[in-house]
Amino acid sequence: MGRERPSCLRGSLQCIGPGCSSPFAWRLSVGSRGSATQHSSISPHRSSWLLLAPLLTPPVPVVTAMPCSLCPEGAHRFQWIRNLVPEFGISSSHVKVLSSPAEFYELLKVQIKTAKQRVVMASLYLGTGLLEQELVNCLEETLEKSLQANESPNLRVSILLDYTRGSRGRRNSRTMLIPLLQRFPTQVRVSLFHTPHLRGLLKLLIPERFNETIGLQHIKVYLFDDNVILSGANLSDLYFTNRQDRYVLLQDSPEIADFFTELVDAIGDVSLQLQQDDTVQMMEGMVHPYQGDKVRYCEIANRRVMEVIDSARTRQELLHAKTFHSSQQGSSTLPQRDSEASGGLKPEPDTWIYPLIQMKPFGIQIDEMVTETLLTEAERDARIYLTTGYFNLTQAYMDLILGTRAEYRILLASPEVNGFFGAKGVAGAIPSAYVYIEQQFYNEVCCLHQQQRIQLQEYSRAGWTFHAKGLWLYLAGSSLPCLTLIGSPNFGYRSVHRDLEAQVAIVTENKALQQQLQQEQEQLYLCSGVVSSSTFEQPSRHVKLWVKLVTPLIKNFF
Repeated sequence: MGRERPSCLRGSLQCIGPGCSSPFAWRLSVGSRGSATQHSSISPHRSSWLLLAPLLTPPVPVVTAMPCSLCPEGAHRFQWIRNLVPEFGISSSHVKVLSSPAEFYELLKVQIKTAKQRVVMASLYLGTGLLEQELVNCLEETLEKSLQANESPNLRVSILLDYTRGSRGRRNSRTMLIPLLQRFPTQVRVSLFHTPHLRGLLKLLIPERFNETIGLQHIKVYLFDDNVILSGANLSDLYFTNRQDRYVLLQDSPEIADFFTELVDAIGDVSLQLQQDDTVQMMEGMVHPYQGDKVRYCEIANRRVMEVIDSARTRQELLHAKTFHSSQQGSSTLPQRDSEASGGLKPEPDTWIYPLIQMKPFGIQIDEMVTETLLTEAERDARIYLTTGYFNLTQAYMDLILGTRAEYRILLASPEVNGFFGAKGVAGAIPSAYVYIEQQFYNEVCCLHQQQRIQLQEYSRAGWTFHAKGLWLYLAGSSLPCLTLIGSPNFGYRSVHRDLEAQVAIVTENKALQQQLQQEQEQLYLCSGVVSSSTFEQPSRHVKLWVKLVTPLIKNFF
């Protein structure tokens, strides 16, 4: 694939703080190929066909000198993340890990039916089957109750989808939601994000379905009043029945719900607004994503999203300072854990939620920075379980895995449970392309004699497809994970460079929650087999020559 070996890379970690005692005093620095927080630039001398997409190799950090170990012990060692994003401290009793599509679907319906103030749903698309229609019916019933109960109803419904995916076919996400817009025009908002990169001749010439490769709204967040569901699952019948994903419910978490409400509102403001007659239009005064000036549009979008992140971070810092000051003053008179029962302060949190946003089209690369740092600083004997429905890791992530010291167990979809398996046309070859990428990475692991430290496992389950993504981090000497990442990113080129993504880092020191996360990880890996050289000798792993030739050119699109 033309990838450089870790020893050839020009990246390093540099200390930018006054000393190396602070875990957030480190930053990634790379050589002439750019940095983890800079846009890639395309030379004007490159051939015109490269305008279809940025096929430049992404920046590749490598550890030339490991930073000093993160100072605080246990879960507190990850508090450096709050220097980038807001930190939400909650009780572990408010976190519930779900395990099945059916459980996810039933929870969505229950939460919609009981919502009183707000329903906010961000997804790639809404399907058009009976199960999806039932969700729409639940929304309609809840809106109707709100309307009957109050002349000025309090319930607001905001739905954010991708424009290209949500507009595919004659019956689509838009036609499913128009009846809600027509009946409850003051309570319902449907926003359709359109990537600014799909414009001009590109938009005119690329057909439906293929135009989705340029960039998407890929965030999956579902919130109801103060309850938030983070997932990688879309609002489609497969994700409600036999498509395995991950799901976590954050209950009674108003600050987190406020943050994601504001985030979806910000993206919605720079998106096309669905109208009752199935047309779309931008908000008054807003730059159009593909007809207006691209640079200005991206600058406005960046500003809107960063305002949400920065304002929430400031609020949480003030709250943290106030809580700390209050607990210091009251520590001698009333223990904080007992104060809740007497109507005072909430119990001291044992779990911290960090929202990680990745929107490279807008110059926002927070998730990428945090993920790279976690991979870089994972110590010897630490274990990282990483899973993705589509194994197409960025160059940076692959080289960090190959070049650092932690043990890795990477779970990916076997060809038979890949979402593209059996698809018509060119899409049907995509599972083979993933096999080819997997085989190349496995060969490199073997070449570096890292088979004991880095293990690939393929998920296989009859009648199911696999879409789970995220990671679990086990500190050295620990049998339970203290950190997990869960949300929409797949750790691939698309997630880092093309799409709008969001996930959360959940850090906990509570044993019961750690056991929930451990059980989730074990259930997923239980349905897998370890990859070896004989795996690629099976007939189902045969990759045609044309797929091998084409994969390096198209792998950044899927």
